[in-house]
Amino acid sequence: MQANIDEETVTSFGEERAHFDQSELTDAEWNAMFETYFSIFPFDSLPEGAEGFDMGCGSGRWARGVAPRVGTLNCIDPAASALAVAQRNLAGIKNTAFHHANVNTVSLAPESQDFGYSLGVLHHIPDTKAALFACTNLLKPGAPFLLYLYYRFDNRPAWFRALWRASELLRATISRLPDRLKPLVTDILAVTIYWPIARGAWLAEKLGA
Repeated sequence: MQANIDEETVTSFGEERAHFDQSELTDAEWNAMFETYFSIFPFDSLPEGAEGFDMGCGSGRWARGVAPRVGTLNCIDPAASALAVAQRNLAGIKNTAFHHANVNTVSLAPESQDFGYSLGVLHHIPDTKAALFACTNLLKPGAPFLLYLYYRFDNRPAWFRALWRASELLRATISRLPDRLKPLVTDILAVTIYWPIARGAWLAEKLGA
């Protein structure tokens, strides 16, 4: 049976999480990001001492907000370098368990988890449908699962879809660069493009635009 994993993608994301560990996010920035995804999550309906999982935990940015609200949080990632960042970022949170594994190899029993979430991860797996099934197979009947996947932007205007396609072409080009050159190019883009856009959006929000 062929493993449902893209090792090149895992390695690339591991290097990215080690380079951009998000340790410099302010509390306000982190809270805004967390609420964007988890405002709909039914924390209040979870059983006392709930145990769940973060599939593809990366740097642990979401686990930082989830773990204090539950009994046990299993942080799972196939990239050892990313998991090391998560362990460092979550060092003060004692109810986390770390698993160097993927959706098919994690050592959690079927129907054992009270909740789960996977944000921006499963679309990077060769067989996304099978990966989703593997995640939901870990959940107890009726347990909530929060999922974010890339989608086709059917509800977005044409200019947005065109801009996204352009960014995808740029990302595809950068992904083929030599390993030593890739971080330099992404740092330059972050400073010259993404940072100004992010600050501009923040300023517009503050001014009520």
